[in-house]
Amino acid sequence: MKVQNLMSKVFPALFISVLPGSALAAEHAADHFELTSHWVGWISLVLFFVAYLLVMAEEFTHLRKSKPVILAAGLIWGIIGWYYTSHGLGVEAENAVRHNLLEYAELMLFLLVAMTYINAMEERRVFDALRAWLIRSGFGFRSLFWITGILAFFISPIADNLTTALLMCAVVLAVGGDNSRFVTLACINIVVGANAGGAFSPFGDITTLMVWQKGIVEFWTFFNLFIPSAVNFLVPAAIMHFAVPNVKPEASGEQVQMQRGARRIIALFLATIATAVSFHNFLTLPPVIGMLTGLGYLQLFGFYLKKTANRDHRGIADIAEYDEQIGSPVAFDVFTPIARAEWDTLFFFYGVVLCVGGLGFLGYLSMASELMYTGWGPTNANIAVGVISAIVDNIPVMFAVLTMNPDMSTGQWLMVTLTAGVGGSLLSVGSAAGVALMGQARGKYTFFGHLKWTPAIALGYAASIATHMAVNSAFFV
Repeated sequence: MKVQNLMSKVFPALFISVLPGSALAAEHAADHFELTSHWVGWISLVLFFVAYLLVMAEEFTHLRKSKPVILAAGLIWGIIGWYYTSHGLGVEAENAVRHNLLEYAELMLFLLVAMTYINAMEERRVFDALRAWLIRSGFGFRSLFWITGILAFFISPIADNLTTALLMCAVVLAVGGDNSRFVTLACINIVVGANAGGAFSPFGDITTLMVWQKGIVEFWTFFNLFIPSAVNFLVPAAIMHFAVPNVKPEASGEQVQMQRGARRIIALFLATIATAVSFHNFLTLPPVIGMLTGLGYLQLFGFYLKKTANRDHRGIADIAEYDEQIGSPVAFDVFTPIARAEWDTLFFFYGVVLCVGGLGFLGYLSMASELMYTGWGPTNANIAVGVISAIVDNIPVMFAVLTMNPDMSTGQWLMVTLTAGVGGSLLSVGSAAGVALMGQARGKYTFFGHLKWTPAIALGYAASIATHMAVNSAFFV
C-alpha cells in the first residue's frame, strides 16, 4: 500500500566516489569537525556502502532491507559519538542524532497511520471488490492496459504506489493468464502510472511527504505537478499501446462483497487527510498530529464495529454462502491493521535517515551539494537525482537532498520531487512497485522485459521535465 509499499533521496556513496580524496579534515567550527578525510568518515562511508549493497541484493539474499541499514546506522553514530565524546563534545553528537530521530519519528508515525487505514480497507475487502469488478467487466487487453494504468495513476496519490501496483497486477494476471506479452506491458504501465501518480500528491510517495513535512513546498503547490506527472505516464503508455495484443478474453463471473463499514472507513481516511492538511495549513502544527487524530477516528469506529459485529449475519438466510462470499465475520480490531503495517519499510526508513544524517554530520553531504548544486547547477543536479533513484531507492536520495538543503526556487524543489518520484520507473528495480511486481508476475514481468521499454519511459521522463519547466515557469523565478 502506500503502506506496502510507503516507504521516499540521494546516495552519498555514489556522489562521494567521484569527489576528490583530498578533502580537508579541519574543524568547521569549534563545536563541529570536518571528518570527510578522517578514518571516522571513511569507515562510516564504507559501512553505509556495504549496507546499501545488501539492501539492493535483497531479492537474491532474502535478507530484509531494514536489517543492514539499522546496524549501519548504529555503528556510524556509535563511531561519531565516540570521537566527539573523546574530544569533549559529546553533546553535539547527541543533539544531531536527536534532530534526525525527531524527523524520522514524525514521518514514521504519519506513514503508520496511512498504512493502518489502507490495511483496514483491505481487511474490509475494498480492494478485492474493485479487482473482482474489473475482472468480470469483460474488457479487452488494450482497454484493460489503459484502465489499470489510469487507476494506478489516480489511486497512488491516496494509497501507496506499492499497494496500488499489487492490486492492478492481480487484475492483469487474472485476466491475462498465459499471455506474457500483455502481462509484461501492463505491469510496466502500472509501475510507471503508480510512480507518476504519487509524484503530484503530498501523500503519494514518501519523497513528496518528506518535502511537504519539511515545509519547503506548500500542500496545494504539489498539484502543479499533475500535468508533468500525467505526461510522464501517458508518453510511454501511448508508445506501448500498439504493442499490446488486441484480444478480448472471456469475462469472469467473480463476485466480491465489501464487509460492513468499508465505505465509512474510506470516508474516515479522507477525513483524516483533511485533518492533517488543516492542522498544517491553518494551525501551523505538524501534519502528523492531524494524522494521529485521524487514527482516533478509526479507533472509535473500530470500537463501534466490534460492539455491533453480530449485525454482520443479521437477515442472512444462508450463512455458509455468506461466509464463502465475504469471509467469516471477525470483529474489527484496529490493532490488527496496525500490526500488519510495513514494519520492514518503516525500520528501513529509520536506518536510512540515521545513516544519511550521520554522513551529513560528517560533512559528506556538504561536499556533494557543492559538487552537484553549485558545480552542475540545480536543473542538471535534479535531473541526475531522478536517474540515480532508478538505481538507488529514492528515500535516501531525497533525504540527502533535504539534508543538503540547497538554495533553490520552488520550481526546482518541485522538479526534484518529480524526478525522484518518477525516476524509479526507468528500471524495474528502481521502485518498490517494480520489485514487488517482478515477484508477483514472476517469469512474465522481468528486469529485461522492462529494460526493453526503458527508452520509451526515458522519453516520458524527459517530456515530464520539459513540461514542468514550461507550465510551471512562474515557480522558477
